[in-house]
Amino acid sequence: MRVSRSFPFEAAHRLEEYEGKCETLHGHTWRIEVTLEAPVGPDGLAFDFVVLEREVRKHVLAHLDHTYLNDVLPVPSAERVALWAWERLSHLPLAEIRIWETPDCVVSYDGSHGSGSKQDG
Repeated sequence: MRVSRSFPFEAAHRLEEYEGKCETLHGHTWRIEVTLEAPVGPDGLAFDFVVLEREVRKHVLAHLDHTYLNDVLPVPSAERVALWAWERLSHLPLAEIRIWETPDCVVSYDGSHGSGSKQDG
C-alpha cells in the first residue's frame, strides 16, 4: 500500500551556476509530497497520516519553510531539495518524494539512484 501526503512551503533561493532568471534571488510556493510504502497492519493502516505529517514537519519543513534555501543546502535546485528531504526522512518506509518548485514544474525521486553526493544540512 502507498500512503502520500503533500505540504506547501514558502522559500527563496538562487541558482548561482544557472544562466537565466533563476540565478537571481527569487521565491516560490513550493510543495513536497512524501509517499510511503508499507503493508496494511492489523489496525487497518499502512501508515498513520498524523505521524507522517509530524515527521515531515519536524525533519523537513522546520528547516525549509520561510527560509533562504541557499543557507540550508548547496545548489538548492528542486532536484537537490528532493535528495535532501529523502535523506532527512530515510527513517521512514519511503517510496517517493516529489517536489514542486512551481505549479507546473515537479521533480520526483524514488531512491533507486544514488544522490551523487552527500547533501549538507
